[in-house]
Amino acid sequence: MKTDIEIAQEVELLPIKKVAERINLNEADLELYGNYKAKLDFSAIRRLDQEEDGKLILVTSINPTPAGEGKSTVTIGLGDALNKIGKKTVIALREPSLGPVMGIKGGATGGGYAQVLPMEDINLHFTGDMHAITTANNALSALLDNHIQQGNELNIDARRIIWKRVVDLNDRELRHVVVGLGGPIQGVPREDGFDITVASEIMAILCLAADLEDLKVRLGNIVVAYTFDREPVTVSDLQIQGALALLLKDAIKPNLVQTIYGTAALVHGGPFANIAHGCNSVLATKTALKLGDYVVTEAGFGADLGGEKFLDIKVPNLKKAPDAVVIVATIRALKMHGGLSKGELATENVFALKKGFANLKKHIENMESYGLPVVVAINEFVSDTKKEIEILLEMCEELKVPVELTKVWELGADGGTALAETVIGTIEKETADFRTIYSTGIGLEEKIETIVQKIYGGEGVQLSPKAQKQLETFTKYGWDRLPVCMAKTQYSLSDDPTQLGRPEHFKITIRELVPKIGAGFIVALTGDVMTMPGLPKKPAALNMDIDEEGNAIGLF
Repeated sequence: MKTDIEIAQEVELLPIKKVAERINLNEADLELYGNYKAKLDFSAIRRLDQEEDGKLILVTSINPTPAGEGKSTVTIGLGDALNKIGKKTVIALREPSLGPVMGIKGGATGGGYAQVLPMEDINLHFTGDMHAITTANNALSALLDNHIQQGNELNIDARRIIWKRVVDLNDRELRHVVVGLGGPIQGVPREDGFDITVASEIMAILCLAADLEDLKVRLGNIVVAYTFDREPVTVSDLQIQGALALLLKDAIKPNLVQTIYGTAALVHGGPFANIAHGCNSVLATKTALKLGDYVVTEAGFGADLGGEKFLDIKVPNLKKAPDAVVIVATIRALKMHGGLSKGELATENVFALKKGFANLKKHIENMESYGLPVVVAINEFVSDTKKEIEILLEMCEELKVPVELTKVWELGADGGTALAETVIGTIEKETADFRTIYSTGIGLEEKIETIVQKIYGGEGVQLSPKAQKQLETFTKYGWDRLPVCMAKTQYSLSDDPTQLGRPEHFKITIRELVPKIGAGFIVALTGDVMTMPGLPKKPAALNMDIDEEGNAIGLF
């Protein structure tokens, strides 16, 4: 069995200019990064703004398990399959973070014969977007600390700085640090900490900004600290939003690459869905909608996280709702939700499958509650038995939800044509009647309770004393009218990662609220979810190397 990197390195890539021609772009629209990668120029983006939007297909999934679901793989395979059946399709994906690439989760370029290429470039430094976001974030930290060192005209209370430094790696040692040690000329000592780059508000801003001017305004609205009088201090108060925007002038432009089959893919932005909003950039998705008759995009982790945030946070900024939602599941993962361990999955177990189906059923109900047509994609594995497949298809049909098996990992576009036909048929037959699950006019606590009760299936919310006090402060400034971005474990509908399937009779504990005013939402931290992940005992980096010709080895 060939590895993903071996399959990818055997593909004869098309020059990126040729890929651009297929979607009516020319060389003048591109800023080339070698032969196989490019950024789209703003003149092209502005020109395309006059075109009509294509149809939007959102791919999400059940709660992920160690058994794997293959959401990105199905997204890419579906895009290839749609092109194969004659539908002009563009894919819009997030960029991978080096944290999971070097850690445990792996990359974000798909797998098998459903990949975006060049996979080693995309999974590593790509076009430098992550580095630009890291630099802008840390430039803000440096300028903030310098302001305090040089007289502190804004009367900033160093004990109430809420802006953290970032690095695009999993590094638990940096979660809590002390900076400014060494005497007066070294700075003002204070406690600090690092988040992973994808959790930075600047990442969220880059992914939600409509253009450069909007980027600058949003950067200026970032709240970084409070004064001794407990008034918020913003980037605009520091007068550095222009400098930060300058550092991001190239990073904000969408990246164009291709799949194994030459399908155009815009890969741009990479917020995690368990600690941020989990969607690729508005600019990339909006541009893709102008270039294709159909756009396939994905949202991170399960429909309770990335799916909900796509619909409640991204859609109002994108100003376009999905025309259909595809929910990816595997029989293996459903059996884990039914109580089996990873070592038991190769054995037929209809009882566990039926029990675990409750997780998929809840996600179907959730996406339908937004008024959107739903299609279930079963990512097929060789260990799936005929009886298990039949039972799963029957359970979906009882819910009157279209369902198709897919084999895009093994067969590429050919393995996704049935799914592609079903998705097209669903879009043509059912008209989306999109509605959000909460109004932005209601209070923050009510928004959180709505998500917990309607999406997670919980009974309610418990706020820690710290969160309760923050809620009072946020209400004072009118921030409670913003959407909420839940930071929660991806493994469960609850905030307890061990509660698989469809847990009941639980409450969600909010330990802290974080204002992301530039991004335009409030983050609610639940359970013990970390904004700086750690590495596993045996990181994926241990398998990586490079040969004497400069070719990557062991990259999945």
